Amino acid sequence: MSQTPQIFVRYIVKPALFGLLIAAVVLLVLPWISPQQTPSVPTDNGLVSFSGAVASASPAVVNIYTSQEVRERPYDPRPRTAVRLGSGVIMDQRGFILTAKHVVSEVDEIRVALQDGRVLSAQLIGSDQLTDLAVLKTEADNLPVIPTNSDLQPRVGDVVLAIGNPYNLGQTVTQGIISATGRIGMSSGYSDFIQMDAAINEGNSGGALVNSRGELVGINNASYQSQLTSRATTGIYFAVPYQLAVRIMRQIISEGVVVRGYLGITAEQHYDTYHQTRGLMITAVDPQGPAARAGIQAGDFIYEIAGEPIRAVNQGLDIVADTPPGSELEINFFRDLRRMQTTARIERLRE
Repeated sequence: MSQTPQIFVRYIVKPALFGLLIAAVVLLVLPWISPQQTPSVPTDNGLVSFSGAVASASPAVVNIYTSQEVRERPYDPRPRTAVRLGSGVIMDQRGFILTAKHVVSEVDEIRVALQDGRVLSAQLIGSDQLTDLAVLKTEADNLPVIPTNSDLQPRVGDVVLAIGNPYNLGQTVTQGIISATGRIGMSSGYSDFIQMDAAINEGNSGGALVNSRGELVGINNASYQSQLTSRATTGIYFAVPYQLAVRIMRQIISEGVVVRGYLGITAEQHYDTYHQTRGLMITAVDPQGPAARAGIQAGDFIYEIAGEPIRAVNQGLDIVADTPPGSELEINFFRDLRRMQTTARIERLRE
């Protein structure tokens, strides 16, 4: 009987203490080894919802209706009224609205319908062909304004919501993700568009693309139409990024037109393995343009413009586009293995 306490300690107490020790270690270490959870959209009763983002952004998205008198038949003097449908985004309380140029170009009348029931006349202030953006102005008080974030950087994989008025069904929200950034536009060579898979149908053009906080990500622009097949293409849509759209809007408001610098090159993004740097590989040069006069040739590799290392095509194009015509840009490039430098006098881009 004298061995009973020893047996109790050996087979009961020691294993219990050891188990408690292991449990304590696990509780201390587990938070460090557990995978971090991805922040989720705020939930209500366990349901994931974007209703807060929609409630914040949707009052500032307007329906746009335009009309134009057309005479299609020369033997019939009676004009026909053509109606065009689109959407727009109220950018500030002064009544400036961003929309798509193709919605409001060459029309006789523009009217905007707010979500609170008001229908207002609007005036076209100006437009930009390359980005397919237009600025409207309406006179009203207490206008809702779209939430914005000047530090916003769209990322591939971000959840986005497209808000507009497809087929005049009324304000509608579609959801998707950003599929790519820096895409080339469908009607121009401008390469700073957002590609996403949130559906854009007729009437959505000019509406808002917002994130899960309701902040403006871009202005909805167009859907991709393939010329290689007669089948409908789905899931490929485009928007003008917020930062670019705001720059265009401010220039149109202040100057009436958008003035861009022109270098006269066609380039693609490239990584030079020998020098281990990114930049622009020149594929073509306008023989009458500033680049040709500065001695730049097809096959040259530009790695720096105005002292700024070039990492992407849209970055290089933005530097050139933002340079006032008549100004000079210092360009550093490689020709074969030779490091070279030149100065180009920027001209005005003609649309």
